Amino acid sequence: MRSRLALFSVSFSAALAMVFAQTLHAESLPAPPRPDMATLDYGLQARKISNQTWVIEGAVADFARSNGCNIINTAFMGTADGVVVINTGPSRRYGEQQRRLIEKVTGQQVHQVLNLNLHPDYFLGNQAWQDKPIQALAGSIAGMQAEGAAYEDNLYRICGDWMKGTQAHAAQKTIEPQTLKVGNRTLELRRLQGHTADDLLVIDRQAGVLFAGGLIFADRVPTTPHADIKKWLESLDTLEQWHKQGQFSLVVPSHGPVHQGSRGIAQTRDWLLWLDALMRTHAERGADLAELLQTRVPERFAAWAAQPAEFHRSLVQWFPRYEQQALGPVLETEPGAKP
Repeated sequence: MRSRLALFSVSFSAALAMVFAQTLHAESLPAPPRPDMATLDYGLQARKISNQTWVIEGAVADFARSNGCNIINTAFMGTADGVVVINTGPSRRYGEQQRRLIEKVTGQQVHQVLNLNLHPDYFLGNQAWQDKPIQALAGSIAGMQAEGAAYEDNLYRICGDWMKGTQAHAAQKTIEPQTLKVGNRTLELRRLQGHTADDLLVIDRQAGVLFAGGLIFADRVPTTPHADIKKWLESLDTLEQWHKQGQFSLVVPSHGPVHQGSRGIAQTRDWLLWLDALMRTHAERGADLAELLQTRVPERFAAWAAQPAEFHRSLVQWFPRYEQQALGPVLETEPGAKP
């Protein structure tokens, strides 16, 4: 009898877990943006993923005029002291529409804004939030200040009218890794490296949600303009450890679908290891970039968004460094050079 009761208890627990997982899956279905190019309306939609937490999902794609350069997931959280906003999107227009949506959904004032790194779609919407505290890690602020004008030019070139009136405004204040208490909410702010030199992550321990910034990609090729692959892989190991410790269960990547568990961690690690090995192998055997650009990605990556454009950008940027490493130190052979 006892064994039957034990079996029933296990079965009942498993059933509850299945129902819970199905509920989470249903809540995690994407609410894609519906951009209207005629009116330059991003069609932003807020999807509730946990108590008083919403995500505004961008297109799982590359920058394009058809999506208004909106390929980022931004987020906001309600607290007793006001709303915390995570990332402000790729343009002034996005920031303005994001702000109206947040005010409509929450009915609250915004307490503060966080930019998770220096890339343009994380902060070019800051113009709409200049009356609020906008914070980022020190390295991210320095990068925004140094590269903001170039970001503007590039996104104007790609997305045209969506970018009208957009000017780069770096985050105003430096924030340090800390346990941040806002009203009735406690957020863990962590600093890692790899996607950029200063990657800010936010963990809502109560809700079990990780806002992973650019360290985790899901169903999309990772971007690498400021990457350090070795440090990125180390950060992914740290994230995997945090997940096993139960610090989070739901992942909000900046690019790709919101998902449960470590799927995005595994995908990002798999891509970086494959890309690193590919470039190293080709450099060591003396292949040139033109040959490398003809490489077909393995089937497991073929359906990911931003393929092959993002892959080719990474090769063009990074392969010359692998060639230099493969060549090693070159002795001077010019006439008159000292031995």
